[in-house]
Amino acid sequence: MITGELKSRVDALWNEFWTGGITNPLTVIEQITFLMYLRLVDIAESRNEKRQQRTGKSFQRSFGDSEEQQKLRWSRFKNLGAEEMLPWVRDKVFTHLRNLNHGSRFSEFMKDAQLMIQKPSLLVKAVNMVDSLPLTEGDTKGDLYEYLLSKLTTAGINGQFRTPRHIIRLMVELLAPRPDQTIGDPACGTGGFLVASMEYLLRQHTSPQGIIVDADTGDKIFTGDLLESYRAHIASRMFHGFDFDATMLRIAAMNLALHGVENPDIHYQDSLSTSFTERFPKVASEGLDVILANPPFKGSLDHEDVHPTLLRKVKTRKTELLFVALMLRMLKVGGRCATIVPDGVLFGSSSAHQALRKMLVDENQLEAVISLPSGVFKPYAGVSTAIIVFTKGGRTDNVFFYDVEADGLSLDDKRDEVEENDLPDCLVRWQSRDPKTDADRSAKHFFVTAEDIRTNRFDLSINRYKEVQHKEEEYEPPKEILARMRALEAEIQADLIELEGMF
Repeated sequence: MITGELKSRVDALWNEFWTGGITNPLTVIEQITFLMYLRLVDIAESRNEKRQQRTGKSFQRSFGDSEEQQKLRWSRFKNLGAEEMLPWVRDKVFTHLRNLNHGSRFSEFMKDAQLMIQKPSLLVKAVNMVDSLPLTEGDTKGDLYEYLLSKLTTAGINGQFRTPRHIIRLMVELLAPRPDQTIGDPACGTGGFLVASMEYLLRQHTSPQGIIVDADTGDKIFTGDLLESYRAHIASRMFHGFDFDATMLRIAAMNLALHGVENPDIHYQDSLSTSFTERFPKVASEGLDVILANPPFKGSLDHEDVHPTLLRKVKTRKTELLFVALMLRMLKVGGRCATIVPDGVLFGSSSAHQALRKMLVDENQLEAVISLPSGVFKPYAGVSTAIIVFTKGGRTDNVFFYDVEADGLSLDDKRDEVEENDLPDCLVRWQSRDPKTDADRSAKHFFVTAEDIRTNRFDLSINRYKEVQHKEEEYEPPKEILARMRALEAEIQADLIELEGMF
């Protein structure tokens, strides 16, 4: 969460948009997002220029070498006066934005991009505020978007809460995607899982010589110099995302474009609907290698809206169950998935809940159930969740369980940094897991056999299998405690008598 002075500035800018005649909250979010993207394009261009100087390798430029093209960069037009800036950004810069990566999926989302700001003074204030944001530090883009989203009265109705970045990174590292695979998210939102997957690939496939340290910020830039043979695949065939929020999809397309994914397969689509298979038969038939997701937890759908193949597997209207069934359908045989589910999916007693868990254990390979603390999604929700990891097809013999009690942040609404953090240990235990040695169910991590899970009606809650060790406490004999109490009472009485004598 953004706090303090930065939060106050965002609030002030929000009010400026309102007084400037832009009263639709989604329009405000979209306009701020456009400005953020324009600045990020300039930052990315500067980094690529430094990388080219270092490696000698050319890159697809966002701005030409001419003075006219260079004046379209954020670092140049931000210094213009108010009366000059407005027509320049509206007529020149936004025209350039709409034509970036022409012919790509990204350009499809940008073709209608318009500057809705009409007041020169409002544009200057917006540009100055966005220029002051630490966009290169951590996940400020996501934090800002989430804070803006919190201003919407409808925010959270469908359970659409942003997944914390450190949880996303853990899930990506659990699956360790390869550069020759395809990666998808059926409810991609702002593209957090897809972007994190690209960042993982860059970290894993950069030689020591390919790491550049930014002289201004000290940040490490991973060039991905070992990915050259996969560039075409990464640019247009690797990443697939679906969502029915157009604003979120625009942000997803911007995020991926800034990470070197020029033409991601991002679509405006309800992936649970009957039209999904018809519109995207290739994804539905050929399947994906990797799926990473945090689909909406809340809400129910009409049966008429849900694809019949999903209802044949799990007869329910609950989105959290349907999405797991959908992900199984979207995977190719041998494909793997890591997804967040509410705890109810793990132990719900309805026939649909049990049918889904039975399908995971008996017809596929359920690999892991990682329990998360209930404060992970605060301040937006206090729901208890878990990460489940599974492979389509295969056989379940043993399931890895891990009880994450701390994630490095306080579990209240403030989410301040704390020392306690089980996530690094969880990853290490996962990477070195062994059913023969990880059998102690009183530990944070242990294995449970598929047969044991079947015996317990496919219950996957960690508390069903975790053994709680009761520590025997030793106390003094009651007679000794009473004797000590009498001695103390005698001392008090003596002191009272002495005090009374003084009077």
